[in-house]
Parts: sequence; structure tokens; C-alpha cells
Amino acid sequence: MKKLLVLFLFISLASCKKKSSSSSANNNPVPYVPVSISVYPNDPLNFSIQSIGGWKYMDGGIYGIVVYRKSEQEFVALERSSSFYPGKPEAKVFVMSDNFILRDSISESRWRIIDGGVTKGPATWPLRVYATSYDGNVLRIRN
Repeated sequence: MKKLLVLFLFISLASCKKKSSSSSANNNPVPYVPVSISVYPNDPLNFSIQSIGGWKYMDGGIYGIVVYRKSEQEFVALERSSSFYPGKPEAKVFVMSDNFILRDSISESRWRIIDGGVTKGPATWPLRVYATSYDGNVLRIRN
């Protein structure tokens, strides 16, 4: 009987977490905008993302996108709209001199470039992350 009760509680908690995470994605303060971009990292114009740890600002999204090369085959694409002030273009995020943290100049909130997670508030939401796929030639950024 105790085992059934523990199993029931575990399933109940797991389903609550799923509901809250899916509803919280819908409440993201950064508006959804369609993104479909193709980038050629091997092009000399994209020299800054040819090596691991490199990053580049690109057009797209709301106020632009930061593309970060995480590994030979993996890229991260983050919306530059601050999750604390999503409607203010002057609050868009910039990569700090350490090349690992992004910051908006109004709220002073900070996020990790590797995943958009908050490292310092007042922001509590991560940056919007766009899906990426790379075939060795073309990097596709989509949502």
C-alpha cells in the first residue's frame, strides 16, 4: 500500500511540473516572432563563429540574435531582446568582454551565452532560445 501511495505522489508531482513548464513557456514575456535564417559559418564574413567560443550579432528575431559556437557541430542562437524589458529596444542584450555573459544596459540583468539562463537579476526569465541545426556547411536558425 505504501508503495502505491509513493508511486501516486511521484506521478502527481511529475504531471504538475509538466503543466507548469508548458504554461510558463506560454507566458514568456519576450514575444514570439517567426525566425528562419540560414548562415554559412565557413564564409569569411562569419569568421567570428568559425572557432569554438566565437560569437556574432545577426539580424533577425525582435532586436537581433546572438549566435554562439558551442562546439564543432553545436551552435546557440539567443534573442537579443531583454526578458526583463522585452518591449524596449534600448534594453537589448550585449555580449560582455568576458565573451560568456550577456547583459542589458538598463536593468543590468545578465544571462549565460551558452544557454540564455539568468545569472543575475532583476530578470527571472531566460533569453528566448532559437533552434539550431548545422550540417557542416549551413547553420539553420528557426523556431
